[in-house]
Amino acid sequence: MSQDPSANPVINLPAVVDLRAVGPLKAELMEQRGKAVTLDGSAVERLGGLGLQLLLSAIKTWQADGHALIFLNVSKAMNEQWLSFGASPTQLVAQDAA
Repeated sequence: MSQDPSANPVINLPAVVDLRAVGPLKAELMEQRGKAVTLDGSAVERLGGLGLQLLLSAIKTWQADGHALIFLNVSKAMNEQWLSFGASPTQLVAQDAA
């Protein structure tokens, strides 16, 4: 089931997704739990390990809840750093509900 990203709440990921950003980002994600959400990665310049863990956890959580988590406008830096951690590139595309 494909979602229209424009119909979902959008969370703009910060330029640096690291230890400092994880707390506020987790709170923002939890406010949107239970519905499809779009994550805009256009501003991401640096993705830290904890940021990656939070995003991977969000993917699993949204799938378990039966809602889509959609990555939109993933920056080149975010994509490269995502892959450098060994995370699957398929996880950076729209995640339809399981």
